[in-house]
Amino acid sequence: MIFGFGSASMSVSGLAVPPDRIPDPLLDIEAADDRGEVILAGGCFWCVDGVYRLLDGVTAVQSGYCGGAADTANYRAVCSGRTGHAEAVRIQYDPARISFGQILRLFFAISHDPTQLNRQGNDVGTQYRSAIFPLDDVQRRVAEGYIAQLDAAGAFAAPIATAIEPIEAYYPAEDYHQDYAALNPKQPYVACTVLPKIQKLRQYFPDRLRAPSGA
Repeated sequence: MIFGFGSASMSVSGLAVPPDRIPDPLLDIEAADDRGEVILAGGCFWCVDGVYRLLDGVTAVQSGYCGGAADTANYRAVCSGRTGHAEAVRIQYDPARISFGQILRLFFAISHDPTQLNRQGNDVGTQYRSAIFPLDDVQRRVAEGYIAQLDAAGAFAAPIATAIEPIEAYYPAEDYHQDYAALNPKQPYVACTVLPKIQKLRQYFPDRLRAPSGA
């Protein structure tokens, strides 16, 4: 079931509004009807993985590959850009603590640049495309509505390039990719690309962070 919020307003200037001014979705899924799982692709999966593991209500995160064939669902093959896969992240969450719509809000506001087509910065290729893989028709309708809402609001300086793709196949990535940013904080790509996203998450959405272990 989808429920609606009142209209949201925001001031648009420069390349984009600040992340915390990205509006809440006008449509979302009620907790009782939310399956608590979503698959997103937003460039290198280390980035998306690193952001969502920190969120209150997220119960599991797994990096993987969407689309393509099973025999080429490995990092070496996918990095060629010729397999049809997207680097993706499977996110499981508690709908009573964070909704599907809020998962999408942070996808657009923090984890990647949705206006870039088949790339994220220096990562170029269809494997780095921005995509949402709905697991049911309700997710598809909410995602389509939110993209239209953000474009209409002028939240970004360019049109959103995020595709909504049918989920044909999902394959878990190799073990060493899981929780990669937390386990390898000094790796150059992590330090330059992933950690700034995490810093932005902490700055703009501190209320969305899970409590530190032992708190």
